[in-house]
Amino acid sequence: MIEQKTMDLSITRTRIRTSHYGSATWLAVSLALTCSLPAAVLHAQTPAPAEPAKAAAPPPAETANAVAPPLELASLSWLDGCWRGEVAQYEFREHWLPLRGGLMVGAGHVVFQGKTQDYGYLRLETRPDGVYYVSISSAKKEAAFRLASATLDDKDMIFTFTRSGDEFPQRIVYRRGAEGWLYGSVEGKVKGEEKKVIYPMRRVDCQSGDLIRK
Repeated sequence: MIEQKTMDLSITRTRIRTSHYGSATWLAVSLALTCSLPAAVLHAQTPAPAEPAKAAAPPPAETANAVAPPLELASLSWLDGCWRGEVAQYEFREHWLPLRGGLMVGAGHVVFQGKTQDYGYLRLETRPDGVYYVSISSAKKEAAFRLASATLDDKDMIFTFTRSGDEFPQRIVYRRGAEGWLYGSVEGKVKGEEKKVIYPMRRVDCQSGDLIRK
């Protein structure tokens, strides 16, 4: 990935869009992200006398030993519990039951100003060709996404599920962050244009709603 020296992030518009991702009629926020790199100018210089190279410090043991989680259902068992997020008066929740019998079962619920907007059922399951994220919206439409990759970004774990076809989304990403953060995103192309919508959630106590930092 190219390091970007300057970044301008602006919200161009906010709108409500009906989507069959996961469990809900999600709030779709369109973001225009423009990134620019300043031109690289190289100046010829007379090199100074070389100094003996210093040995690079070894990476911390924790980083050096970190490995990406395997593409198996057990790698997603951390989802067990309740997650909550809120954007522009929309509250969205996901509740996942523990991994049992080769299956994780979940449910989602979206509320706007005290009124239910949508709900749905989720499951994570193993099929002969891999692990699948399956969602059934309140409209009874089922969509299945196959776990394509599991990677590490610093200490975050990123799980990417994909499906073929032109219907948005083509990708669902779950990013497990620090201190109980979960970043769910729906990604793909709409009329040839790449779109990405992120839903930040925190782990909460299923009864009280209090934050759980783990």
